[in-house]
Amino acid sequence: MTKPKKINKGDTVAIVSLSSGMAGEDDFVWRTKQGLERLETVFGLKFKVMPNALKGNDYLYHHPEKRAEDFNQAVLDPEVTAIICTIGGTESVRIMPYIDMTAFKNNPKIFMGYSDTTVQHLYFYQHGITTFYGPALLTDFAENIAMDDYTVNHIINTLFSSDIIGEVRPSDYIRKFGLLWDEIAKDFEREKLLNEGYEVINGHGKCQGQLIGGCVESLILLTGTKYFPEISAFNDAILFLETSEQHTEPAVLEQYIRKLSVMGILDRISGLIIGRPQDGVYYEEIKAVFQKVLKEINRDDLPVLYNASFGHNEPKCIIPYGVVAEIDTENKTFIILENAVV
Repeated sequence: MTKPKKINKGDTVAIVSLSSGMAGEDDFVWRTKQGLERLETVFGLKFKVMPNALKGNDYLYHHPEKRAEDFNQAVLDPEVTAIICTIGGTESVRIMPYIDMTAFKNNPKIFMGYSDTTVQHLYFYQHGITTFYGPALLTDFAENIAMDDYTVNHIINTLFSSDIIGEVRPSDYIRKFGLLWDEIAKDFEREKLLNEGYEVINGHGKCQGQLIGGCVESLILLTGTKYFPEISAFNDAILFLETSEQHTEPAVLEQYIRKLSVMGILDRISGLIIGRPQDGVYYEEIKAVFQKVLKEINRDDLPVLYNASFGHNEPKCIIPYGVVAEIDTENKTFIILENAVV
């Protein structure tokens, strides 16, 4: 994998909207500004909002090429060190024909987002570039009152340092779902709920492998397309999966996971780490889905950690694609064994 250069204080970050145009909608511009302010005050960064990023939902839906144009310009901009998404959405796959992959391979940069951004991550993974499944501008950077220390620390440890990342513990608490994005509520802190930590829900022992995965719903959308990795990419990998804020019904999720099984993916991986479902919805049911499907294919041996703090959770950590990690079921640990930036 090609690892991008780390961020330093004073560097410039580009802001893009590759999926939803929510960041430019009148009701949410205040939150966009709050997230941008945090880039300056918390991390000492400069920023460039790319030309189309704040043009709103309607314009960006009808102009996927403009969304990609912003990304391509950011890649080629010598002042830009990292590219951060405003938020996810549902149809960023429409920008893919316009992405300048040659430019990105020649100018690899930190690229971070989650949810629907799974589409871009998996495509970039195929081209050997490490990208980052992590915080977005409107959610984590713009958290009411202040950013969570857990999120801030993972951004600093993962993106500002070329040291080995090391152990990634789950957050001690989670924010109750309900983003309170009305400006009138911006001074109200979201409720914190106690988080119990990792659960081992299958398998035993230790495993190591390159990290690959994302949001289940987006990942399933890509199967059968040229943007989905070759099945061999999952050989001896650690697969990381999480579900979206749509709270997919357990019966539907079961079919999604079974599809990964039928494709041979679950037979190939060395381990699996699963993100906490947002607000704990279907917590036990989702656990049972994975256990059921793994039992069907006699993968009682596969180490599986559940309740990780990534994806549709705040606070969240960052999962870098293509770097080697370890799951240890005996000690209930998840350790990233490499640096992700240079």
